[in-house]
Formats: sequence, C-alpha cells, structure tokens
Amino acid sequence: MYIIVVGAGDIGIQVIDILVAAESDIVVIESDQHIAEQVSQQYDCLVLNADATVKETLVEAGAERADAIITTTDVDATNMMALMIAQELSIPSLVSTVQNPDHMSLFRKIGANALQNPQQLIAEYLVRAVQRPSIKDFMHLRGDAEVFEILVSSGAPIAELTIEEANERGLIGDTLLIVAIERDGGILTPRGDTIIQIDDLVTVFSREGATASVVEEFSG
Repeated sequence: MYIIVVGAGDIGIQVIDILVAAESDIVVIESDQHIAEQVSQQYDCLVLNADATVKETLVEAGAERADAIITTTDVDATNMMALMIAQELSIPSLVSTVQNPDHMSLFRKIGANALQNPQQLIAEYLVRAVQRPSIKDFMHLRGDAEVFEILVSSGAPIAELTIEEANERGLIGDTLLIVAIERDGGILTPRGDTIIQIDDLVTVFSREGATASVVEEFSG
C-alpha cells in the first residue's frame, strides 16, 4: 500500500515504525524541520518538511496514487484540513486521531475513520481498571452502548447457568447480548444451552454500557 502519514510526533512515529516494518510504501509530511530530519535519517522513506494543509504538499506527496492518508498531529483543525484536501484529491481511505471528542462527528461526516485521543483512551482504561477490575477490555459505541470483556467470578448470579436460564431469570434482557465466551484458550459461540462457567472471559454487548448492575451479574 502507498500511505501518506501526516505528523511524526509520539503517535505518528509509532505509525511510521509499524508501516515501515510491514514494508508499506510511505511518505511522511512533517512541518517541524528538526523532527523531519530525524525521521529522514532513521527511516528509509520520503519525508517532506512541509505543511499538509496546503494542497500542493499532498500533490507532491503522491496523492494521486495514495491508498490512504493517516493524520496524527495534535491539532484537530490541521488533521481535518489535511483530510478534506485528501478527499478532494480522491485518496480512498481517510484515517485520523481526534483530540477533542466533540469533533468526532465532524471527522465522520467527511468519511474519516477517526480514533479518539489515545492518551484520553489510556486514561479511561486506567480509571476503568480501578472502578471495574473484572472488566478486561471495552469499546464505546454510539450513545451509552459498550462492548466489553468481563471475567465471570465465583458467586456471580450468572455463573453456572445456561444462557437460556439466565434469560429466564431476567439476568439477560433486551439490552444485553453475550457475543462470545473465551474458555481454556478457545472461543465458544454462545447458544441457549451454553453454560457460563466461573473464570470464563465473556464478551458482552450492553446497550446501557457497563453499569454497576450489569457488571454485578457477571462478577458478583
């Protein structure tokens, strides 16, 4: 793939490292001359010390043959402008980090695959690890909805019940869906007669999110 990477800061340099290791054909656009020189010396790729919000810069970077552009600067306006120009130049895939969650909808309106500020996501994971230690991973969806992985603990109301039994007892309602169960290194596709066992790692979709009452059903 031919990919244009905008920004070579903390996130951008990791993106560059992964793409170079994957032997992707990349061009890096970095406005800071010192950083641009460092990247040029460290990696075998074209590095442009230029402004990605200028159309000519993306043209010079080979936009006409690019498969994707990834913008990683810490300024949403810069990322947005670069993506809008990339869209005008018909780059098929638009990907960006987003610092302010309120701007997420703006990026999605232009068809960008947007990732919330990773540092904020890390902070959320750390806080969640304290508040809900039984939750091992999670992903926010639209509204309050979440998909999360939770470890079934001894004494949990749902432990040792089949999914059908749990549903009959009101533990699984219309707002919950058990997506998968990881057990003994394997993945089970849950069915009505599947028994939820202690120490199962269960992937759950919850329309209301990982509320205290939902977590209690699995962790007690």
